Amino acid sequence: MKKYFKIGEISKLYHIGADSLRYYEKIGILKPRRGENQYRLYRTEDIWRLNVIRELRELGFSMEQIGDYLKDHTVDTARAMLEDELRMIEAKQEKLRQLQRNVEERVRMLTECGNKEMGKARLIRLPARRCHYIDEGYQKDEEMDVLIKRLLNRNPETLYIIGSNRIGSVILAENAGRGRCREYSGVFMIDEEGDTVIPGGDYLTVSYRGDCRQNYEFLPQLLRYAKEKGYRMVSDVYEILWVDIHVSEKVEEHITELQFRVEIFL
Repeated sequence: MKKYFKIGEISKLYHIGADSLRYYEKIGILKPRRGENQYRLYRTEDIWRLNVIRELRELGFSMEQIGDYLKDHTVDTARAMLEDELRMIEAKQEKLRQLQRNVEERVRMLTECGNKEMGKARLIRLPARRCHYIDEGYQKDEEMDVLIKRLLNRNPETLYIIGSNRIGSVILAENAGRGRCREYSGVFMIDEEGDTVIPGGDYLTVSYRGDCRQNYEFLPQLLRYAKEKGYRMVSDVYEILWVDIHVSEKVEEHITELQFRVEIFL
């Protein structure tokens, strides 16, 4: 068997770029000899080191961890390092399970949209909902996108842009009563980590499909319905986006829900 291998041979054998081999040498975890014309010559000792490096990289260890291990590699250090990696794998698996639950919920929600009744006022009971809230108004949709990004930054673990009914805006009750149906005072993102609570209770709701300028039709309709049924409006209006531009570019597929909390007026 050959005693020495050139960098090109090692690169081909291990499918590792020559630049990576030079980097390993630079950080001191490989130390090839120099032959004629300063060509790098890799020994059998370098071969087993490269085997270890490749396996540990596939397991997800950093180059710093690998370097430390190669300086002091024993049964005890190998076991300790693998136990650390096992804990990291378990944490990643839990994160993937959370992501799976998140995506499954959004698939369920988009499926539910197809059966959602449009244009009809309903009284429903909703639990208290925690949320992140930005008390800052906007008038243009592109301004809302900036506010949504700020909301998402409150909890970087959330993925609520595509297929979610957790993002919405607030219309003050006073403005709603005056016909200012798209004058928004803030935005919110429903999230169990949020520091603001939307109270639970009985809510009048109506959903519609299409352009959100239909607020001017459906919000007054909902207010009239409340008056006819003897309900008193006791919250601001929450405009929740079930389907918007982030889900579909077709405006006719967009779904908006308007809701506000009510009490029976005696």
